[in-house]
Amino acid sequence: GKSRVAVHENRTVLVSVTKDGMLRVHRGFAYAPDGVVAAVLAFVDPKTPARERRIAERRIKDFSVDEYVRPARRRRRSVKTRPGDRKLIVALRRVHQRLNDERFGGALSSIRFRISHRMRRRLGELTVDPETERAVEIAISAHHLRRDVWHEVKHTVLHEMVHQWQAESGLDIDHGTSFRLKAVEVGVLPRADRLIASGREVCTNWMSKETTHAV
Repeated sequence: GKSRVAVHENRTVLVSVTKDGMLRVHRGFAYAPDGVVAAVLAFVDPKTPARERRIAERRIKDFSVDEYVRPARRRRRSVKTRPGDRKLIVALRRVHQRLNDERFGGALSSIRFRISHRMRRRLGELTVDPETERAVEIAISAHHLRRDVWHEVKHTVLHEMVHQWQAESGLDIDHGTSFRLKAVEVGVLPRADRLIASGREVCTNWMSKETTHAV
């Protein structure tokens, strides 16, 4: 049948389907082999079995769009800290320090925290500078802080700390084997779903200037 396709260069969401049925695809997939294009179509097809959709998702993520479409260098918009956030940021830093000592033997570096008032479907995210490969920030959803108990917030921080450990260990920042093994070691629930909203959206780690990994 008829379908509408929009091409973009957003490396955070590689493939998605909008509510009105438009397929949005990163421009880099114009250079992809037929097998990867077929994976895109299989992923967004609601009739595709769950197991085949997971295989298609991995194939989509494995294709490096950056080799064909150079990412734009944009300045990261500065975000002002709201007065009510300051105490929360101090508390989150203390949680990070304590968990670093208890679960990581103090091996992780100190890191900046930010409260995100725009983050709705994610609990937290780690941002990494791609030039230095250094973890630079952990953002926690303000909605998460208001809605959930502090124990769950601490668990989100610990989850992002495992990603920080991946970055500082020179590992890929994902939910693969290294994440799962470390998660079990430090006491994180080793399940994390990269597919959000309708389940027809593929997200990746990359952003225009800094790498972001979300949970």
